[in-house]
Amino acid sequence: MSLNNLLPYDGEVVYVPDFLSATIAANLYLTLHKNILWERDEYLMYGKKIITRRKVAWYGSKPFEYNYSRIKRKAHIWNKELNEIKNLIELETEVSFNSCLLNLYPKGIDGMGWHSDDEKELEPNAVIASLSLGSERKFSFKHRNTKETISLSLQNGSLLLMKGTIQKHWLHQLPKTKKNIDPRINLTFRSMIDSNEHL
Repeated sequence: MSLNNLLPYDGEVVYVPDFLSATIAANLYLTLHKNILWERDEYLMYGKKIITRRKVAWYGSKPFEYNYSRIKRKAHIWNKELNEIKNLIELETEVSFNSCLLNLYPKGIDGMGWHSDDEKELEPNAVIASLSLGSERKFSFKHRNTKETISLSLQNGSLLLMKGTIQKHWLHQLPKTKKNIDPRINLTFRSMIDSNEHL
C-alpha cells in the first residue's frame, strides 16, 4: 500500500477512506454490535473506578493480557467476523496482527482524550490498523513537543494506519461533540508481544 503520509514528521499516518463499501461496512457494524462481547469501559482516577458509557471488547489469537487505563484485560479468542476482517486488512497492508481492541461510542459526547498506544505489551513501532464503522467522527493528532495538530474525519468503512515512531512523538484523540450523531464502532488491530515467539 503506497498512499501519502498525513504527518509532516516523526511518524506515518495513512488514510484509506473507502476500504470497505458502505453496504459491507453497514452489515459488519450490525453484526459486531450484536455478536461482540461488549463491556462498559472502566478506568481508575485518584484511586476510584470510573465506568463510562463507552463499551469495549478485547480479542486476539491468544488470551493476551493487556493493561490500559490501569485496568487489566484478557482477550477473547477471535470470532468468525473479526478473523475475516483481520485477514482482509492483513492482505491489504501486508502486516500481521494478533489482537484487536474494539470501542463502541454510543453518542457524539462519548469520545477519547489525548493518548498514545504505547503500552509495554505492544510490539514497539508496530503498525496499528484502525477500522471505522458507523457515524463519521473527527480524529486528531498532536505532536508531543511542537504541539502541532492535524485532524481528519474518519468515515464509515475507512481504514487508518499508524506506523513507525508515531506513538512516541504524537498523541491522538477522538474529540467529544454535542452534535446528535449515531453510534460508532472502531476496531484497532494490533501486534502484542508474544513471549512464546521469542523463546
